[in-house]
Amino acid sequence: MRLIFAGSPAVAVPSLRALIAADHEVAAVLTREDSPQGRRRVLTPTPVAVAAEESDIRVIRANRLDDAVAQQIAALEPELGVIVAYGGLLREPLLSTPPLGWINLHFSLLPRWRGAAPVQRAIMAGDEITGATVFRLVEELDAGDVYGHFSQRIGSHETAGHLLDSLADGGAELLAGVVSALAEGTARAEPQRGDVTLAPKLRLADGLVDFAQHSSTVLSRIRGVTPEPGAFALLQGERFKIHQAAPAREHAPLAPGVLENRDGRVIVGTGDEPIELLEVQAAGKRAMLAAEWWRGRPASAPAAFDVDGAAVGS
Repeated sequence: MRLIFAGSPAVAVPSLRALIAADHEVAAVLTREDSPQGRRRVLTPTPVAVAAEESDIRVIRANRLDDAVAQQIAALEPELGVIVAYGGLLREPLLSTPPLGWINLHFSLLPRWRGAAPVQRAIMAGDEITGATVFRLVEELDAGDVYGHFSQRIGSHETAGHLLDSLADGGAELLAGVVSALAEGTARAEPQRGDVTLAPKLRLADGLVDFAQHSSTVLSRIRGVTPEPGAFALLQGERFKIHQAAPAREHAPLAPGVLENRDGRVIVGTGDEPIELLEVQAAGKRAMLAAEWWRGRPASAPAAFDVDGAAVGS
């Protein structure tokens, strides 16, 4: 099968490599333009661009899929388009350019969690099961007929980053199988069934932790926004990042947002049971164990996170 592959982040790389390993001809890769990264804002290619160039595959860099991009792709005469986390919407005439259209690997069990952040939203909602789906791309968001899917449990301590890496590997195998079935003419697609839920892109504000909620909800949010956009609370008006936390059910309750050091463990209150902070990052500091941060803080510092601009418990 002669393919055009569209993808950008690291989670799309396993799929590209699986298609290459299956001896499909990847005529070109469509990816986002190089962007400034790191403190020095060094112009950096996408992980998919790097992987494509390592395999001597032509790279088309575009943030806007205009007529010029559509003409470049049409000139390559692909039989099928494959998209995995490209970072933009494909519309006509590009959708109809390959004779077999486009298929999309999406990291959820569609129609649950259509949109840009399905893994993060699934964890934040407390879902126990998720998966990946390969479907036919249509103009309506993530609404096309399904060629195949797989499901897996969400680990109780699994972050969005860890889960996405796992789904990317399993999804690559699923995707390669669907492409091979399309090449053989044996693939069959079925309409999506079930209730539709949406997974809009996360904003920085989605990482703000509300300690008045139940501990399970607080922990699900922390895991769901890790590593991006990252969980945080406000401490003396400054962002205090929370990289890792865990239940602390054996400890007596605390008022929401109140911090205590109990036997060398940093405990914070929620709407029901307290949780333990494991790894944190104060403003202007490096990431560190919560116990290490507590030992280094001034004894007079407030022992509570801010709520609506004021320290809780003050």
